Amino acid sequence: MSAALAEAIEHQPGARLALMAALSSGPSHAYLFHGPRGVGKRAAARAFAAEILAGAAADVDSAAGEEDARRRALLDPSPHPDLVWLAPSGPQHLVEEVREQVIRAATYRPFEGGKRVFVIEAAEAMRDESQNALLKTLEEPPGFVHLILISSEPAVLLETISSRCQPVAFAPLPIGAVEAALAQSGDAEEIAAAARLCAGNVDLARFLLTERGRRLRAESLALAIASLSVASSGAASASTPAQQQRAPWLALLGSAESAGDNAEARARDALEEEKATGIKRSARDIANEAKRIARRRRAQVLDLGLSLSATWFRDLAAVAVGAPDVAFNRDRLAELEVQASGLDPARARRAAELMQDSRRRLDVNVSEELALEALFFRLERLFSLAQPT
Repeated sequence: MSAALAEAIEHQPGARLALMAALSSGPSHAYLFHGPRGVGKRAAARAFAAEILAGAAADVDSAAGEEDARRRALLDPSPHPDLVWLAPSGPQHLVEEVREQVIRAATYRPFEGGKRVFVIEAAEAMRDESQNALLKTLEEPPGFVHLILISSEPAVLLETISSRCQPVAFAPLPIGAVEAALAQSGDAEEIAAAARLCAGNVDLARFLLTERGRRLRAESLALAIASLSVASSGAASASTPAQQQRAPWLALLGSAESAGDNAEARARDALEEEKATGIKRSARDIANEAKRIARRRRAQVLDLGLSLSATWFRDLAAVAVGAPDVAFNRDRLAELEVQASGLDPARARRAAELMQDSRRRLDVNVSEELALEALFFRLERLFSLAQPT
C-alpha cells in the first residue's frame, strides 16, 4: 500500500481492510465509497485509483513506470489519460457528461498499461436518467474498466446501482484528526469547538469557520439561548419589528431560504445548459426539478441549524452536572457556565430532545416556519415551568 493511500484511510479501519483485500486479490469492477461528508472518501478514491493504475503500469513496464503512473494519478486534476474523474458542475451531474465521459469512454481501451479508472464524485447527484444509463456499464463492464462511485447519500442511489458495487464504508473522523486538519485555520478554541460540532465531518468543520458558517451557528445558538429567557406575556409572532424579537427562529429560517434560493438558481442554470445540448426537458420539468433541489438544500441548512441548537442544550446539561470538559461549544464556555447556573440538567436534556424531534418532523415535509414556531413555544414552556412563581 502506498503512503498516499495509507494516509487517506489512516482513520478508516473498515475502508482500510476492504481496500487492502482488494489490492491483494485484485480490484473489483465497481466500488461504492459511502459515508458522511468530509471523512476522506475523495482522497481515498484518488489514492485507490492511483494504486490500480500503478499496478497496471507495473505489468507492462518497470518499477519506474509504476511510480510515474501513481504520481500522475495522484495529481488533482490528474494528467493520467486512464483516470477519468467526473464531478458535478452544479447541483447535479449533467446527463450528457455521464454518457460521454463515463459510459462511452469506458468502451475505449487504455492509453497506458492495462486499466482505466472512472470516478464519479457525488454519485447521488446523478438523476435517475443518468443512473439508468450507467447500469449496463456496471453490469457488463470491459475487463479493463474499474468504476468508483463516491456518495454521502447512498440511499438516494437506485438500488440497481448500489447493489452492483462493492461497498466501502467510511466513518466520521475522530476529533483529533479533525483538529489536525484544521490546524492554522483560526482561533484554537474555535477550532476545538468546530471539531466537536462537526460530528467527524472535516468539511463541515471548515464551513463552521467561514463567515457564513459562523453566522449560521450564531443564529442557531440564538434560537436556543432565547428560549431560556422566558417572556412575561404575549404570544410570539413576527408581524411587527418588536414582535420579531420574540421570533428568533426567523433568522435561521431566512438563512435556509436564502441557501435554497441559491441552490434553485444554480440548478436552473445547469438544467438549461443540459437543454441547450439537445436533451429534451420542458420548462415545467426544469422548474419542478430546481424547486426540488431548493427544498432539499433548505432542509439541509435547517437540519444543521437545529443540530447546532441541540448541542447548546447538551452542553448546558453537561456543565450543570460539573462536566464542562465534554462541552462541544468550547469557545463559549464562560457563557455556558453562566446559563447553566441553577439550571435543571434534566430540562436541558429534554430541550435537546425537542430539538431532535423537530429535526424528524421536518423530514416529513411539515411547514418549516410552523415547525420552528412550535418548537420555540415548546422550549419556552419547558423552561417557564422551571421559573419561580
